[in-house]
Amino acid sequence: MKVVIAGSSGLIGTALVAALRRDGHDVARLVRRKAAGPDEFAWDPARADLNERALRGADAVVNLCGANVGSRRWTGSFKQELRDSRITPTDVLANAVVAAGVPVLLNASGVHYYGGDTGHRVVDETASAGTGFLATLCRDWEAATEPATSAGVRTVLLRSAVVLSRTGGLLSMLRPLYALGLGGRIGSGRQYTPWISMADEIGAIVFALGDDAMSGPVNVVGPAPVTNAEFNRALGRALHRPTPFAVPAFVLRTLIGEFAQEAILHGPRAIPTALEEAGYQFRHPTIGAALAAAVGRPGPGAAR
Repeated sequence: MKVVIAGSSGLIGTALVAALRRDGHDVARLVRRKAAGPDEFAWDPARADLNERALRGADAVVNLCGANVGSRRWTGSFKQELRDSRITPTDVLANAVVAAGVPVLLNASGVHYYGGDTGHRVVDETASAGTGFLATLCRDWEAATEPATSAGVRTVLLRSAVVLSRTGGLLSMLRPLYALGLGGRIGSGRQYTPWISMADEIGAIVFALGDDAMSGPVNVVGPAPVTNAEFNRALGRALHRPTPFAVPAFVLRTLIGEFAQEAILHGPRAIPTALEEAGYQFRHPTIGAALAAAVGRPGPGAAR
């Protein structure tokens, strides 16, 4: 396949480009600087400026654009940046795939589409959108793909959980604390922490690219949901470190603000029904296996 990727320089994009090329696919990258390589095309989504040659002959477009939601405190201007970095590029690409006749669009989204506070209620792809900033952001982000969907483009909405990777993301922030013996649950610990291993994040995207029957929302989450307390105990076991501490909710709200309330102190108990019904086989079906892979240690439950 020829696959065009927007947002290819991030944690997931970098791994996806490498995996697709390793499998023999032709990958072109959309970049926001003057294109330098033969596989790169410059674009400026804010100005709807996309070279028509970029999508010529493409079999699929994967859109992973979006500023990091946890990179700084949620001010009004940063929340607008989070929206602009997702919705505008998606709208540009949705219209571009229609104009270029590209048959497949995979678009990033987030599992917080369902809202943060679902309690112990299990949610799959049939659940409705939740409330709060993140849920609204994901809903509007997905809605921006409507031009492609209406034109008959097979559109997959990748509602991803926290990706567990040895090279960045959440674990890069937590590992130093655990190394000092400061690990432990956050808040009550009863809230769910949606997760997925990097191998399964990439595996699910590649699977969705190749499954002609897959469309609409797809929860890219591990198949065994865990609470925050369970997540932190599993991480302690993977790192061979104790987890005696608890971070009170009010401390996190004071230090981080609204992001802490929506994305850390609450989390949906989401399951990957669409992937499992389509036949996807998880390489790391348990949190223990996913964390062991992320910290570079063998663990139980990993598919070989």
